[in-house]
Amino acid sequence: MSTPDIPDYATYIAGLPRVLSAAAALFRDERGRVLLVEPNYREGWALPGGTIESDTDETPRQGARRETLEEIGLDRELGRLLAVDWVPGTGRPPLVAYLFDGGVLSEEELKAIRLQEEELLSWRLVGRDDLAAHLPGATGRRVLAALEVLTEGCGTAELENGHRAG
Repeated sequence: MSTPDIPDYATYIAGLPRVLSAAAALFRDERGRVLLVEPNYREGWALPGGTIESDTDETPRQGARRETLEEIGLDRELGRLLAVDWVPGTGRPPLVAYLFDGGVLSEEELKAIRLQEEELLSWRLVGRDDLAAHLPGATGRRVLAALEVLTEGCGTAELENGHRAG
């Protein structure tokens, strides 16, 4: 009796679906406005953050902190996880986006922001009512859900494409 062909573990892993992972920090000023950055490599605005480096075993929290330091020059301990969002792929693998509480930035910290010129054009503070105009789609919904979590004072928003899951 012959044994069926069983792929080795490396072949099995190589055949699994791919998922992108990204992490960002939600910073606010003392008036509650959200800090947004303007990338030079695409249209629109974003939060400080980016892709998690899987080749270094970086965690989402570490990735958000590293990206914050690289992009705006602030090295801050991040607060709790506010939202995790499953975003289906369109021309790319699906994305799992983690959003951490960056806290409230003082006037001195805002003045200390230094943009990573290779990736960013500018930054600005945006009020809650104007977020959808700057962050359309899943990203804007994710930020609004995270702000709700901060207002409620507990939990983490579980999202699918920026909408509450379940």
